[in-house]
Amino acid sequence: MDTRRPTNSAAEEILGGYFPVLDHGFVSLVDYMGGDEDVERAARVSYGYGTRTQSRTRGLVRYLRRHRHTTPSEMVELKFHCAMPMFVARQWIRHRTANVNEYSGRYSLMPLLFYTPDSEHFALQSEVNNQGRGDRAAAEVHAEAVSRWDALRHESGALYGSLLASDVAREIARIDLPLSTYTQWYWKIDLHNLLHFLTLRVDSHAQYEIRVYAEVMAAMVRRVAPLSYEAWVDYDLAGRPLSRGERRALAALVRADGEGGLVGTGAALSSDDLSGCGLSGREVREFLAKMSAPESPDFDLDLGTMRSAEEMAQLMEQAVPAPREATS
Repeated sequence: MDTRRPTNSAAEEILGGYFPVLDHGFVSLVDYMGGDEDVERAARVSYGYGTRTQSRTRGLVRYLRRHRHTTPSEMVELKFHCAMPMFVARQWIRHRTANVNEYSGRYSLMPLLFYTPDSEHFALQSEVNNQGRGDRAAAEVHAEAVSRWDALRHESGALYGSLLASDVAREIARIDLPLSTYTQWYWKIDLHNLLHFLTLRVDSHAQYEIRVYAEVMAAMVRRVAPLSYEAWVDYDLAGRPLSRGERRALAALVRADGEGGLVGTGAALSSDDLSGCGLSGREVREFLAKMSAPESPDFDLDLGTMRSAEEMAQLMEQAVPAPREATS
């Protein structure tokens, strides 16, 4: 059926497809409304569609992103179906700018699927970051954790199934399922707030288990609104804001040459000089990190891993406890 809605062929190619994440999770783009042209139309409050050249659309989209004019991006929306461990969901839900409907363990039976980190991502506590990981843990520590997790989850799942078999209310039977249990939700959000979420969650400092979801979603944004995605990478993800003190330091090192270029002043700044610009020790370290060449993140989807909704539903159904047998 033909549609008058603006669509994007790259987004249509993955619409409704399910991309595996972690050991039992997934992300699916189930719907979207609008794209880069709609950001432009909202900014210009115009009614024309398909009449602008891509270069002019790109220029405006980048101008809006560069100068933090975010309202036009709120006119574009994406709706996702996601499955993730409960501890990831609790972290994710802190972003309060989306419409969410989560799987109900009061109404439906919980699939007994549990997340187990592999040895590569099983690490010790960081010595410098209270909410991060440090060096990889020893293999025997990982093996012991997996063994004890498996035992705990088997006991928890057996209790859940036993209570259901005794006709205990589902809202009670579920209460001791661990935070590693997978939950699901539909998550709808506008492009502006989605890009803010992604800026925080694809960052290398974000927890690995939520970062891998954000990376898949970033690749989906790339298909829905490629010009907005490009501007987000350039100005937000790979860009860095400068404080007044940092600008003072840069002004001491380079100046405009009067012909549209920059020239070095020949000055050199010591750590004491940087402190004299009003930068604390931590700010100096962060400023020096900003001066390194930026990386060029490139998020993309492996279409070979895409699964159908029917296939994913079957996998989930197989993990649901068998219904209690009818009694005579």
